[in-house]
Amino acid sequence: MEYHRSAVLLDHREARVFQVRADGFTKDTIEAPHRHLHKHPKGQEADKNRDKQRPDDDHRFFRELALALTDSNEILIVGPSTAKLHFLNHVHHHDKALLPKIVGLETVDHPTDGQLVAYAKRYFKTGGRPTDGT
Repeated sequence: MEYHRSAVLLDHREARVFQVRADGFTKDTIEAPHRHLHKHPKGQEADKNRDKQRPDDDHRFFRELALALTDSNEILIVGPSTAKLHFLNHVHHHDKALLPKIVGLETVDHPTDGQLVAYAKRYFKTGGRPTDGT
């Protein structure tokens, strides 16, 4: 069985899932459901239209991401926002088999694919956050 290491760049719009190997990587993208911002009039109309968001959207998005990571042995989750924490909370409640596979949760600000893969390789090699300033 091949050993799978995955790095996930996650924000509220998408998850980019990288299968990291010594000789390169593959990438898949999982799109989050699109959220539309609606401006509503004040008063009674606002009360009628209060809940236009779909609470199951995040659950479906995170569930699809969890399924994409099922075969991974080690998972590094990175991103610029709180989406990575929301995903970790989802895993705690719905996909507990992934918990021991998550080896890191780091804040990074929109790296390129190459930068992320290089960071992930160093992270997996050293068993933690690289100390060379990147």
